Amino acid sequence: MNIVVTGATSFLGKALVDQLQKDGNQVYAVVRPGSKNLKKINTGCQGLTLIECELEDLHRLPDIIKEPCQAFYHFGWDGSGSANRLKKDVQQKNTIDGLKALEAARRLQCRRFLFSGSQAEYGIHREAMTEETVCSPVSEYGIAKLEFYRQAMEQTERWRQEGICDMEYIHARIFSVYGPFDHPWSLVESCIRAFSHGEYISLGECTQTWNFLYIDDCIRALILLMEQKKESVSGIYNVAGPEEENRKLRDYIRLIYEGIGFHGSYSYGRRKPNAEGPANLIPDIKKLQAATGFRPEVSFAHGIRRTCEAETIDRKGLI
Repeated sequence: MNIVVTGATSFLGKALVDQLQKDGNQVYAVVRPGSKNLKKINTGCQGLTLIECELEDLHRLPDIIKEPCQAFYHFGWDGSGSANRLKKDVQQKNTIDGLKALEAARRLQCRRFLFSGSQAEYGIHREAMTEETVCSPVSEYGIAKLEFYRQAMEQTERWRQEGICDMEYIHARIFSVYGPFDHPWSLVESCIRAFSHGEYISLGECTQTWNFLYIDDCIRALILLMEQKKESVSGIYNVAGPEEENRKLRDYIRLIYEGIGFHGSYSYGRRKPNAEGPANLIPDIKKLQAATGFRPEVSFAHGIRRTCEAETIDRKGLI
């Protein structure tokens, strides 16, 4: 297929571009002009076209891409770090820019448009979160992601009713994903870095229930949604690990500590919670499983080993 991916240098975007290329697709990787992360993209690969474009100019992509495309993954989003998640102006602009990407996908004749939503849309819950759970986001980041969902669903339905196009909209609510080259401030990366150097790390209470999904499994789930041969897969899908992966965050930290050989040390209760506040992360992925047959292949312990190995090789300059 001819596929567009915005945010192609992000943690998710880079992994998706790599896999789509391996699968033999023609990929249009959209990045910001002069991005310091351009080196992440292997521009010498066959089947890859790099496009430098600001998020507010995404509606102009059809003027650059001169052939119809079948799929559009929109990962481009400003201010995903904790500090920017509370900035209303930053997050509201993302919603506006996202609608420009949706318009570009329509003009490119895409069959499906997949957006990287977030568990932050749900807000704070103590029970399992299904796609029917009432959303009460507490950060501007979660509010903006939810607002984009509402507007994108309305727009694609309007196009359908008016006979303009039948493009499907897939809203993937992604939970906690980890793996090689994740954001350096993420919990998993912070622990790996500290323990690998035999250092001490101060953590929050970490008493909440959590769920982690390895990056390769996440990307496979997104591709399965996009490539389903069913008549329609429009709508919301939780993308996370299965129920048996729900465990206390302290248990996950212990697994990281064990996986790196019990180096370094850590303590709890010394750090404030993130922008969304202390929350349990208990996803229900039955809808995703029913639609695609998805089942994660990488356990957390195995994923930590793979992450450490990849990052060690990278530091040695071998990749």
